[in-house]
Amino acid sequence: MSRLGRVTQIVVFDYYDPEKYYLSLLRRGSLEEELSRIEENMQYFLDEERVYINGVRTYPKVISTTLSFRGDVTRPYITFIIEFSGPIRAGLNKYEDYYEEEVVEYDYEFTWFFPEGWRVRGAELAVPYEIIEDRVLVARVKKGTKVGPYEAILFEVGEK
Repeated sequence: MSRLGRVTQIVVFDYYDPEKYYLSLLRRGSLEEELSRIEENMQYFLDEERVYINGVRTYPKVISTTLSFRGDVTRPYITFIIEFSGPIRAGLNKYEDYYEEEVVEYDYEFTWFFPEGWRVRGAELAVPYEIIEDRVLVARVKKGTKVGPYEAILFEVGEK
C-alpha cells in the first residue's frame, strides 16, 4: 500500500501438475494465451467481490499474471499482481472484502506491504496470518480451506 492509498497485492497460487500441462504450453508457445485466459478468470472473480477502504468502494484490477516453476516442472505457480486505491486517513483505517464463501481448490498465499511508519493492527481472515515488522501481512491458504464471505485488515497510519 502506498501513502496515497494505492494497494499492490501479490497473490501466488501453487499447483501440482503431474501431466506437465503448463510445460507443454510453454514448449508449444501457447502459454501467453493460457495466462491471458487465467487473468480474465481472476478479474471476473475480483469483479464479483465488494472491496472497500474506509467504507468507500474500490475496484481491484489484475495488472500482471506470470507463471514459473518451483524447481520441478510438475510444481508450477501463478503470480497475480492486483492493484486498487482508496481513501487513507491519519489514524485507524480499514480494508474490507465481501465475497462468495468457498472451499479453495489450490494452495495460495497473499502479501500486503505497508509503508514505513504504518502498522498493521490486526486482521479478520479465515486463515492464519503473520505480521512482519508491524507493516507486512502474509497469509497462506491451504487447499480445502473454507474462506469468506468476509475479510478485513486494520492498519494505522501515523503520517501520510
